[in-house]
Amino acid sequence: MRLQLYDGVSAVPQPAWPAGAGGGVFVGREWLAALEETSCVGGATGWQPLPLALERDGRAEALAPAYLKQHNRGEYVFDWAWAEAYARAGLDYYPKLVVSSPFSPVTGSRLLGRGDDSRRLIAGLQQVADDNRLSSAHVLFPTQEEAEWLAAAGWLLRDGVQFHWNNQGYADFEAFLASLSRDKRKKIRQERRKVADAGVQVRALDAGQISDEDWRLFYRCYRQTYLEHRSAPYLNLDFFRRIGERLASHCVMFIARRDGVDIAASLCIRDGAVLYGRYWGALEEVSCLHFELCYYQGLEYAIAKGLQCFEGGAQGEHKLARGFEPARTVSAHYIADPRFREAIAGWLARERAGVTDYVDQLFAHSAYKTLAQEE
Repeated sequence: MRLQLYDGVSAVPQPAWPAGAGGGVFVGREWLAALEETSCVGGATGWQPLPLALERDGRAEALAPAYLKQHNRGEYVFDWAWAEAYARAGLDYYPKLVVSSPFSPVTGSRLLGRGDDSRRLIAGLQQVADDNRLSSAHVLFPTQEEAEWLAAAGWLLRDGVQFHWNNQGYADFEAFLASLSRDKRKKIRQERRKVADAGVQVRALDAGQISDEDWRLFYRCYRQTYLEHRSAPYLNLDFFRRIGERLASHCVMFIARRDGVDIAASLCIRDGAVLYGRYWGALEEVSCLHFELCYYQGLEYAIAKGLQCFEGGAQGEHKLARGFEPARTVSAHYIADPRFREAIAGWLARERAGVTDYVDQLFAHSAYKTLAQEE
């Protein structure tokens, strides 16, 4: 599909997308180019890259990592009900315009530029949707400031919940455990003991220590776990190899070995003071190994490196018992048809009230000691 673009907004050739792009790893050229070059997006994937720029005097003043989407998959903000409502009305919901980092439910800059230019870019995104008769445009996991700009422009905001761990200056993992209630502390120690008693040892690799052999092992584990869930992975070995070359200083891998054989691996991405848990997989089943590789190893690493936050990925209430706490996320949605916009606005208001109640309930079940317990 060839889009008509808004005056002042143009498509950016992939090689012209700036390195880093000012918004972190997940919207930087290295990450986005790796997705495109390895056919994880584009072609028949349903993700048509359409990076957009607000231009002035031949220069890009603001950028948006945009995609024309033919489905909902890989977004982690689920709007299937909206698509079904359009279908029942005899209308097409797809394609839609999505501004995001594909397959990455990570909050960060999505409107890359200075404030005034980013606000003008919002108007451009809206106009692109209108001029091309798209059902909608969506900005996924923007910063809070960007969400406020989008809301001021009339976009609908949708709340979500993830689970993040925040470093309180712990000296080591034992100091972190000491901050938890007795039952949660006991549970974590039991889970880690099960892995150790199974004869599993874990090694951490970062800062360019990850070899091509390690990437091949990781991909085998990652792919196997998807297949066991009767699903196909979004990403391929070539993608992981490329980020391993271009973003080596950001990649952290934990590999589990038993009886001299590597049996599982997890991958995190480090960006500034935050560690992001991204992917994992296993070739053998070991009780509690998922918790060890995806949570406890990352927590130990974050504490040792003095990182401020560990984001464990989308969803997962089980993270609550392991020291993670609920964190609100947001997405913004421009619905072109005023009838659907009104209906979805009401739906979102009801959902938002439910999210607020849900978060309150989660905090009531925090893994951390209460003041009464400390006394």
